[in-house]
Amino acid sequence: MPSYTVTVATGSQWFAGTDDYIYLSLVGSAGCSEKHLLDKPFYNDFERGAVDSYDVTVDEELGEIQLVKIEKRKYWLHDDWYLKYITLKMPCGDYIEFPCYRWITGEGEIVLRDGRAKLACDDQIHILKQHRRKELDTRQKQYRWMEWNPGFPLSIDAKCHKDLPRDIQFDSEKGVDFVLNYSRAMENLFINRFMHMFQSSWSDFADFEKIFVKISNTISERVMNHWQEDLMFGYQFLNGCNPVLIQRCTKLPKKLPVTTEMVECSLERQLTLEQEVEQGNIFIVDFELLDGIDANKTDPCTMQFLAAPICLLYKNLANKIVPIAIQLNQIPGDENPIFLPSDAKYDWLLAKIWVRSSDFHIHQTITHLLRTHLVSEVFGIALYRQLPAVHPIFKLLVAHVRFTIAINTKAREQLICEYGLFDKANATGGGGHVQMVQRAMQDLTYTSLCFPEAIKARGMDSTEDIPHYFYRDDGLLVWEAIKTFTAEVVGIYYKSDQVVVEDQELQDFVKDVYVYGMRGKKTSGFPKSIKTREKLSEYLTVVIFTASAQHAAVNFGQYDWCSWIPNAPPTMRAPPPTAKGVVTIEQIVDTLPDRGRSCWHLGAVWALSQFQENELFLGMYPEEHFIEKPVKEAMARFRKNLDTIVSVIAERNKNKKLPYYYLSPDRIPNSVAI
Repeated sequence: MPSYTVTVATGSQWFAGTDDYIYLSLVGSAGCSEKHLLDKPFYNDFERGAVDSYDVTVDEELGEIQLVKIEKRKYWLHDDWYLKYITLKMPCGDYIEFPCYRWITGEGEIVLRDGRAKLACDDQIHILKQHRRKELDTRQKQYRWMEWNPGFPLSIDAKCHKDLPRDIQFDSEKGVDFVLNYSRAMENLFINRFMHMFQSSWSDFADFEKIFVKISNTISERVMNHWQEDLMFGYQFLNGCNPVLIQRCTKLPKKLPVTTEMVECSLERQLTLEQEVEQGNIFIVDFELLDGIDANKTDPCTMQFLAAPICLLYKNLANKIVPIAIQLNQIPGDENPIFLPSDAKYDWLLAKIWVRSSDFHIHQTITHLLRTHLVSEVFGIALYRQLPAVHPIFKLLVAHVRFTIAINTKAREQLICEYGLFDKANATGGGGHVQMVQRAMQDLTYTSLCFPEAIKARGMDSTEDIPHYFYRDDGLLVWEAIKTFTAEVVGIYYKSDQVVVEDQELQDFVKDVYVYGMRGKKTSGFPKSIKTREKLSEYLTVVIFTASAQHAAVNFGQYDWCSWIPNAPPTMRAPPPTAKGVVTIEQIVDTLPDRGRSCWHLGAVWALSQFQENELFLGMYPEEHFIEKPVKEAMARFRKNLDTIVSVIAERNKNKKLPYYYLSPDRIPNSVAI
């Protein structure tokens, strides 16, 4: 009688093991085995992190093994089990790997195929076609689209984290409990004593140091010491938390009536302002999106305010970017003066603070929430709905949507919901952030997620003209490394463009993203279908880059750049000044966030800047969904390319007072999970 050796690997995360009964059946081309109880006498099977082996003898030849069926039956209480993989040693001595990396819950069962990636056209056997279709039918019932707010990308249909399919939940919900994390952050930062002081102003800038945690030689301390300087202000548009707004100014907008005479003292080349524009030395950041957004009214005791500034910047002879004019609202007029570096010290400082506050709002809600979190969730839901586990694109992308749907669900539950934590300290809380996303959806295009095109569209692509734009330089290196890798994987499984066109599961995945995620908007430029291998490689690069590098670039620097409150005020308690020559230091301090809101803000940027426990970084694929040698070799080359980039960035950062490391691959998590 044929005998097989079955090796079963249990996950090592919390509660992965089980005491339930586990049964195995083998389905072959010549027949199906009976159910076999996997159990060793006097042995605790399927403990967390265990790899257990069992001999299974069958009555007759089964032929080529096509499927392995695992059933879990209750022993005492329902006991979920995380199965990593099963390896089958055949009677002839060959091994077959069956990757799983899923939870089996309740009295459940899982049917596994071997680890070779297959397109639908590769499956000729009825039982395999049937298995493929059944898996997607089940997933489409589990992963349903839902409109959380009108005009938003659609999200997962789940009210809270525990409603999610078990496979995409966090291992421990405590690790991503925002309330718990903020409280923990405030303990770590020793700022609990200020939390009761809502509405209480700080006495002066130095007073903010009471809640500022000094960590020797960090960026945050440098920000504290230099935040008032124009050089530091300009630098942040290139390499701070939100390096995606600055663009080369090709024509001065009519709504910003700035003249050469106004900014003459800032221009270093003896040229007119128009000539500086022609030479490519003028840059602009326009916060028009904030115009008319409702400010937070959730606290009747504190008025909160927003502005929609336009900031003009100049590349000086030292190739540094500095501000030369700021208008705090969109429509020019006597009560909306243009503030200049030549104005009184506090006039100019308050104008810059307003810009920094506006930048914070766009960063949190659009650059961070919408353009990394929500977009990556769309890719994740479509992936689970339309691509079976055997599909090579599922195997490639699943690591890059790890915990994304879960973190977003938790955010909707606790953070950005009505009366959520976002309302406590942010001027765009109470609904303003929702209005912002609804507006920003008009500009969310596929091209804007293609990193090289996005940089080019803003006129920021010349390394010679703009030499210190590290976000661009490092981002292009990582983009190219990802694109090279995706092109290799695509080349392994798609031998021609025709194979891409005929892959209906892939086309359904792309269509799901367009129809549901992007709400079927033609103006989004998201493809409804993909017709070439080259376009498929680009699409996969967009998915991976957005979830990994782009999120890392705009998330993990939040404590560095936003912990010094005057550099990134989350709210302002007085309206923008309407005249020059009246601003005092006392007025600025009374405009900045009060003590309580400052503490909430500090706890938030601390918590959001921390890596997950057991973080997986770009290029790390510990779950071996792929078993084929060519793909494993492509992964090894990918890791080698990433290691080279790490070295290049480390060398560049040597002896820099302001190092830029957010896009170093060893600091880029694989997915949006915080």
